[in-house]
Amino acid sequence: MQTDTYVVHIVDDEEPVRRSLGFLLSVMGFNVRVHDSATSFLAAAPGAGNACLVTDLGMPDMNGVELLERLNEMGAMMPSIVVTGRGDVPMAVAAMRAGAIDFIEKPFEDDVLVDAIKRAASSFDGTAKEDDDTSALLSRLEQLSEREREVLSGLVGGLSNKTIAYDLDINPRTVEIHRANVMSKMQAKSLPELIRMAIAMDLPDERG
Repeated sequence: MQTDTYVVHIVDDEEPVRRSLGFLLSVMGFNVRVHDSATSFLAAAPGAGNACLVTDLGMPDMNGVELLERLNEMGAMMPSIVVTGRGDVPMAVAAMRAGAIDFIEKPFEDDVLVDAIKRAASSFDGTAKEDDDTSALLSRLEQLSEREREVLSGLVGGLSNKTIAYDLDINPRTVEIHRANVMSKMQAKSLPELIRMAIAMDLPDERG
């Protein structure tokens, strides 16, 4: 995978963030374009070509999830990574359902972002690994207990541990244990990965 065959678009309303990320990725050999708003990026999106997007979640004109939804409407969707300092379960679910391939919470190590961009860009040269097929995921799903499935359903619905605990009338700490078991049995390394699995299996959330 060659970093000079595609462009990384950075969308963030904070100039220091754009400058620091742009410098980091340029030093790593990436072609970088920075945009101070989702609106300015959308103006260039149709002609972006081989590109991936790194967007902040909370921006004044249009948040990161709304940006991904707009790209979908335009038919200009590209591999996208959502970055936020206020990450939580509902935000992660919304971002993944809007098409994000990764959801990264600030502060993060440089290599976390670089690795995510490389995974996104690998789709351009055919080196991306195929996701686990649905039959394998369903096999893992069968290993979950009834309560673990209920917790998974709540997570897919974008609910917090506290809300899931209230709905199931159990202790929040118990939800944390069930959530850890779900992650382990589904072989998910992160919440975004678990959400991707749920979307691949077309699992309904707790709201149906």
